[in-house]
Parts: sequence; structure tokens; C-alpha cells
Amino acid sequence: MQQQIRIVVAKPGLDGHDRGAKVVARALRDAGMEVVYTGLHQTPEQIVNTAVQEDAAFVGLSVLSGAHMTAFPKVIELLRERDAADIEVFGGGIIPEADIAPLKELGVAEIFTPGTPTARIVEWVRDRAGATVR
Repeated sequence: MQQQIRIVVAKPGLDGHDRGAKVVARALRDAGMEVVYTGLHQTPEQIVNTAVQEDAAFVGLSVLSGAHMTAFPKVIELLRERDAADIEVFGGGIIPEADIAPLKELGVAEIFTPGTPTARIVEWVRDRAGATVR
């Protein structure tokens, strides 16, 4: 029996717009994955606590506020501190092209920019899940 892929989708910080996060969460859910959407204004600590409690394989962060160079590294740092570095972090939002490579060097598995088809995100998660589903 194949284990269902579990994903926490979160909006860190002061972002007040979550349409994109909800669209991605629904696409992942409709593809048969178990998705926990945390809602707006989550701290990195809240996001990591949810991911650990939910035994997630992935955390998907949506950042529109420009705080991506703070939010992503903090979530990754906290996952490592909680011995949960096997939870992969991916994300999207308004992230400048110049910041994508540095984020990946910090441990972000993938960044999806505006306009990315949800089918591509679903496919990426499925491909990655082969080695990471917990």
C-alpha cells in the first residue's frame, strides 16, 4: 500500500494575500495528496511545529511580502534544529530570479514563480516524494 504524500502549505509573515497558496493546496489535494493549509500570518516556528506534528514530507511556503530571504532560511534552520531536515521545503510567490539560486544553496528544494502551472508543481512533488515520503 502506497503512503499518501503529506504537505504543509503555509503563509509566513505579514502576507495578507493567500489566493495562490490556496490554489496550490487545492491542486495538491485534488492530486491525492494530504494537505494541511496553516492560514495567514504564520511564524516559522508555527510552520515547523505543524510540519513535525503532521509528519509532513514537504513544507510549501508562499511568500509575497519580500521576506523570502528571511522566511525560507528560518524554516529550514528550525527544521534542522527539530531533527526534521528530511522535510523538504519548496515555495513560491514574488521571488526575484536573482534570489532563487541563493535560496536553493540554503536548502530550498524548489521555487515556483508566478504563472507556474499547478500540474508542474504536482508533478515535481510526486517526483520528489519517491525518496522522501515518511
